[in-house]
Amino acid sequence: MDDDSRRLESIRREINGIDCDIAELFVHRMRACAEVARFKMEHGLPITDAVREAEVIRRNSELVEDDVLRDYFVEFERDIINISKKYQERLTKGLKVAYCGIPGAFASIAASRMFPNSRTIPYSDFFKAYKACEDGDCDIAVLPVENSFAGEVSAVTDLMFSGNLYINQIIELEAVQNLLGVDGASLDTVKEVISHPQALSQCDEYIESKGYVKHEYPNTAVSAKYVAERNDPSVAAIASEECASIYSLKILERHINTSSTNTTRFAAFSRSLNLSSGKRRMDSHFILMFTVKNEAGSLAKTLNIIGSHGFNMCSLRSRPMKDLMWNYYFYIELDGNINTLDGRSMMQELGTLCERLKLVASF
Repeated sequence: MDDDSRRLESIRREINGIDCDIAELFVHRMRACAEVARFKMEHGLPITDAVREAEVIRRNSELVEDDVLRDYFVEFERDIINISKKYQERLTKGLKVAYCGIPGAFASIAASRMFPNSRTIPYSDFFKAYKACEDGDCDIAVLPVENSFAGEVSAVTDLMFSGNLYINQIIELEAVQNLLGVDGASLDTVKEVISHPQALSQCDEYIESKGYVKHEYPNTAVSAKYVAERNDPSVAAIASEECASIYSLKILERHINTSSTNTTRFAAFSRSLNLSSGKRRMDSHFILMFTVKNEAGSLAKTLNIIGSHGFNMCSLRSRPMKDLMWNYYFYIELDGNINTLDGRSMMQELGTLCERLKLVASF
């Protein structure tokens, strides 16, 4: 190593040390912010205090003598204040959970079951819900990852590979379908039913036995909302019990789906990965996503490494890479706790073989 390289390494070690100090000070600052949040809750004060924020930025920026650096420090200080306010909001008002759909959709139900005291916030598509969490506008994004009837949710799988979020919890939600109508509707007045194609398919036997005409809608919650707005006793929706409550509909008949195999797995995405040690249930599975060289035996070598460390593979899928034609990335779900000696050793070995390796989930 020449003198210039040694000097660069020395500077990098100095930066690493400074970053460690910053991390420690950041934790201290956020703990102090938590105390401020508790005070504000007790006294009914708002999170934002514009006068205080301006004073903090003005006073602290005077500590930086360099005029150019001072401008960057002001930007840094504003970011710190915004992060602190987001943390205080989380403490005072609960988690903000993004989901795709409208109130009453199965994603909304999954979000409420995962985080009962949270503020659930609907988004129009998977990307927007994911991005809301990635950007810090929400703390969690609850998205479907797999359906027992339709298979993987490919758009979400692609986000898992390309994005920066992690999964720390997955639940399975069975779709129980009910016939919903407006006041004055009955099984005899209904002539037409509307719902998501999968919901209609699940209830085919029931629909045919009643002689109802069926029409497809984007999702079950949208169909329930439409029935409520139309207020026609001849039109009913097939949707969840929660939709009946939200849109003031009555349940004409419960559990009309003859097929009960339609279960969806919903994942809770967040900006940090849970790697707690131990053998707790929530650490009994993990998900890896990776790419390998396009040459004979590359995938087999990867799978052999996994097997040699005693991890059982539950699922293996491939997806095309959008930026490289005829190239694929792989999704593997495994049993076991990744945060063990075997898990860390396996990741090191895979890192030497995989062109890209990402630990996406531990749950």
